[in-house]
Amino acid sequence: MGKFFYILFIRLYPVAAQLAALFNKKAALWVKGRKNIFNHIAATLKGNNKPTIWVHCASLGEFEQGRPVIEAIKQQYPAYTIVLTFFSPSGYEAEKNYHQADYIFYLPIDSKANAKRFLDLVKPSLVIFIKYEFWFYYLQAVKQRNTPLLLVSGIFRSSQPFFKSYGAFHRQMLGFFTHLFVQHSSSVQLLNTIGINNQVSVAGDTRFDRVLSIAQHYFQFPIIDEFCKNKTVIVAGSTWLEDEEELCHYANAHQDYRFIIAPHNIESIRLKECTALFKNAVLYSAIVKSDAIPNNINTIIIDNIGMLKMLYSTATLCYIGGGFGGDGVHNVLEAAVYYKPVIFGPVYDKFIEARALIEKGGAFTVIDAIELEQTFNELLQDKNAYTAAANSAGNFVKEQAGATNRVIQFIQEKRLLTN
Repeated sequence: MGKFFYILFIRLYPVAAQLAALFNKKAALWVKGRKNIFNHIAATLKGNNKPTIWVHCASLGEFEQGRPVIEAIKQQYPAYTIVLTFFSPSGYEAEKNYHQADYIFYLPIDSKANAKRFLDLVKPSLVIFIKYEFWFYYLQAVKQRNTPLLLVSGIFRSSQPFFKSYGAFHRQMLGFFTHLFVQHSSSVQLLNTIGINNQVSVAGDTRFDRVLSIAQHYFQFPIIDEFCKNKTVIVAGSTWLEDEEELCHYANAHQDYRFIIAPHNIESIRLKECTALFKNAVLYSAIVKSDAIPNNINTIIIDNIGMLKMLYSTATLCYIGGGFGGDGVHNVLEAAVYYKPVIFGPVYDKFIEARALIEKGGAFTVIDAIELEQTFNELLQDKNAYTAAANSAGNFVKEQAGATNRVIQFIQEKRLLTN
């Protein structure tokens, strides 16, 4: 039954994407990116005579987890070519020029024929999937070719089909992996219940390694530096409308503070919604274009992708969006790594790092604008409370590093690649 619905899904998804592409930019990119994809892959790889490693990421978030591993492999095994694939346009479009991967493609939709054709072209010596995207025919074909297959930064929950009575088809996919590197012991315990024992281990979350790497570099944004000079600064990242509706009251009431808002979605309709909520706001691109910060502005709306993870370093306090609905809070580690107190909304339970950060005292959850104001004010007015929270946040990230090294050590010990 599981296989039937899976096949139905992979056949209907491209049709649905074609229809959605008529009015949805992201869907249009998904469709366009896969047009003549095999001809594109074949032509691009034609001159490649090096052994190849294939790394697959669903989207941008998974790429941030895979990136430390890619870069460590590139350093340890420079003779290998790295092919990086994405399922989602948000990953591909943002990272299509990533210089540490030799070739970057959209992943063709999963099917038995597509998997064979793709692997015939790429000829990987090692395959790495990041976190939790599983494509049956690709994984099966890799297994059938006796190619080592690793899952990195995996995370499993009891609600997933693998652990249900109807999940035999999904459990079969896990059996295709040579080894599963998971983030937490709870995932190991779950996998043990379905007979996966020797091929799983806790490596941790490679995002900790990634954010620590970012924090080691100094990034200069003259406009932001001038805007924030000698001021209390609130950076709110990956915000949705629900977050902004709670934040705007505080921003509008504290004109002497500086607010940097980076919406999760930067399509024009969202930017208009965001700008309308804040009394004295301007788009970052407008400042760049005019080369001047308008008078009486206390809020800058970031309308690009890529700056946010560096902007947290300029903050006094960091607010992370997503916690007022939907799938929950976004990446809290990008802010915590800079030793900044982190605040977010009430939807965070399924994110272990968010829960752990609260337990350590480095993060705080709020349920509405009133509680947000109270939390902001307490941290800003009590120096000891602020320092304790900031240190807890930064130390938490530092203590969790090392997942990348554990993956590389496994590859070396098992001789999955040769120098």
